[in-house]
Amino acid sequence: MRLSRYFLPVLKEDPKEAQIVSHRYMLRAGMIKQQAAGIYSWLPLGLRVLNRIQQIVNEEQIRAGHIPVLMPTMQPADLWRESGRYDDYGAEMLRIKDRHERDMLFGPTNEEMITDIFRAHVNSYKDLPLTLYQIQWKFRDETRPRFGVMRGREFLMKDGYNFDVDKASALHAYNRHMVSYLRTYERMGLTAIPMRADSGPIGGDDTHEFLVLANTGESEVFYDDRVTALKLGDREVDFDNRDEVLGVCKEFTTLYARTDETHDAALFEQIPDQHRKVGRGIEVGQIFYFGTKYSEAMGATVVTKDGNKVPVEMGSHGIGVSRLLGAIIEASHDEKGIIWPEGVTPFPVGIVNLKQGDAATDAACAELEKALLKQGLEPLYDDRDERAGAKFATMDLIGLPWRITVGPRGLANGVVELTSRRSGESEELTAEAAVAKLVGIYAAHR
Repeated sequence: MRLSRYFLPVLKEDPKEAQIVSHRYMLRAGMIKQQAAGIYSWLPLGLRVLNRIQQIVNEEQIRAGHIPVLMPTMQPADLWRESGRYDDYGAEMLRIKDRHERDMLFGPTNEEMITDIFRAHVNSYKDLPLTLYQIQWKFRDETRPRFGVMRGREFLMKDGYNFDVDKASALHAYNRHMVSYLRTYERMGLTAIPMRADSGPIGGDDTHEFLVLANTGESEVFYDDRVTALKLGDREVDFDNRDEVLGVCKEFTTLYARTDETHDAALFEQIPDQHRKVGRGIEVGQIFYFGTKYSEAMGATVVTKDGNKVPVEMGSHGIGVSRLLGAIIEASHDEKGIIWPEGVTPFPVGIVNLKQGDAATDAACAELEKALLKQGLEPLYDDRDERAGAKFATMDLIGLPWRITVGPRGLANGVVELTSRRSGESEELTAEAAVAKLVGIYAAHR
């Protein structure tokens, strides 16, 4: 992609309406445009990151054995009346009447609809366990939408739902989701801590939120800082092995980590002083086990091996896909702009031509572009007739992890300059060596 042909409406000044870093940089980098309070259009650069996040979420859900579906955004109110939540959910639910005066709603979540799908098609224990998920737009009419995509009214969310024949199986599904989420966030360059949380309007007794530590987080959090060093890394986990999955969950949840709603001061005081931390966190996901709350109300049952009819055990599990962009920026930026982790970057590398119009420099940039594309790495090539300083400022703002700078002086010596956005360190390499290094870096993120 060449910047002279790309739609990248960057802003030089900070927008007045942006209160936090992620909102400011997403607007300045031309990633989003506000259309109404808490409702945004996703412009090309922002959409590339959004699509990359969706890809990672999909890959990890499928790795865990979960099956994708897609449900409508508009839902009939009668389903919610069956579960008893239509009147209880509150003003965040956008209620609508269609032309036939039927009550409809713009779905804030999908427990009722997925239960309706299940009861229409599944009636035997032989079809269990089953976990269905989707990535779909949701709407919650927030009283005070703010902080850009961090607290919008319309948002993209992954929501998954497990159906199991007994509680032990449902709790394994809960644990399976926890492990799959830990890997999902790690691939995005995030340390997301699972914290004991409150279930809110979803209901249920068991629930964990995944929070990214940030000063702008909406939740106060209390934690043992040793939890931040825990990583899954390259471990292969057998998602069918209940003991193995449970062991990983215990590893990540034994150390104290709670939100303010579930904080236990007495337990917290037992942590050694040097590890006892209080901070703020951004919620990027939550998992719930709620048993038969919806299946009993809506008649979602299966016949067991011994011929009994029982309501299925259920849970729901969500990741805030669009919110993750804001969380990643809050966790990874500097005074110049965004610093994308390699796993989610919109482009793996930027090419900066220091002397646009010079035949040799133009040809070298074109060859670099071609070589990177051949390796499956699509660069963003700044071929504009602009000053070098303006090109560097744009690259710093949009935050691509790597930059290759090409100029006549370097080419005379047979080298280009490869620069890390995170460290700021540069090295001179041949064009071939620069491509090879980038190939090696990104191989670990596929």
